Amino acid sequence: MDTHDRSQPQLTDGPQNPDRRTLLKCSAWAGAGVVWALCGGIPRAFALDQNGQTSNPAALASSFHFVQISDSHIGFNKEANPEPVKTLQVAIDKVIALPKTPGLILHTGDITHLSRPEEFDTAAQLLKALPAPVHYVPGEHDTLDEGAGQLYLQRYGKGTKGNGWYSFDQQGVHFVALVNVFNFQAGREANLGAEQLAWLADDLRAVSSSTPIVVFTHIPLWTIYQPWGWGTEDGDQAIALLRNYGSVTILNGHIHQVIQKIEGNITFHTARGTAYPQPAPGAAPTPGPMTVAADQLRNYLGITDVLATQGEHPLALLDATLA
Repeated sequence: MDTHDRSQPQLTDGPQNPDRRTLLKCSAWAGAGVVWALCGGIPRAFALDQNGQTSNPAALASSFHFVQISDSHIGFNKEANPEPVKTLQVAIDKVIALPKTPGLILHTGDITHLSRPEEFDTAAQLLKALPAPVHYVPGEHDTLDEGAGQLYLQRYGKGTKGNGWYSFDQQGVHFVALVNVFNFQAGREANLGAEQLAWLADDLRAVSSSTPIVVFTHIPLWTIYQPWGWGTEDGDQAIALLRNYGSVTILNGHIHQVIQKIEGNITFHTARGTAYPQPAPGAAPTPGPMTVAADQLRNYLGITDVLATQGEHPLALLDATLA
């Protein structure tokens, strides 16, 4: 089987001391992006204009689409973005302004930065403005409380299994939420664990091979850069369970940049965050918040819109920056 890696070019701006007022004056940013329509494993791109319209209106008018938001890091206050509340609001406004209301929203973790109750409260207050139900998975920053993730589970864990994994079906798509951030150790790959993998195998037994599957989790299931722990050490076991399905899309956050890989029937897609950028894999001594010029920050932040056209199994991925 051929493997095709397609990664968006990454900028590697070093630390700067920009004028943050440029950012804070912005109340709305019109974004540009690309719709990726995956046909037989081969992506076709459709450009978006400044109003979020595409040269293929049928794509945005498809019967069902949903949006991914990730890494809002409410509570972060360093130079890379001293007010992530404002950039999350920009992302929310962008979702509200979409030509068609999405069927649901996926938040792929790091809702908060330090897992504090007030951070969860602020995030909830902002995210309730979204025009569709929101489904969550935790990031490692959401499990820093003294209860090691209990604050997250108290808010978002109702009806889930184990440390918060679950699945549901909507509009002919099977969604699977996986959790790989508990017992997180910086610089080491994440872990799903035997219990969650056994649950996943059982969950998939009831899903027909022709059903599109969307898996969403925080840390990438595939190894992007092992020295930084950007991967999941037992993720290959989860991926093996998904290979017999006709269309599988795996969405992640954590690394705050767009990297996409296609392996046969499986598309791996890691989204931008709404809080701050991180360096490209290996482009800095360590991962972490990357400071860029204030008038460039919007180019590093964004959302992902995923389209499922009735009668077609491949999903289209649209990445829009906040620029």
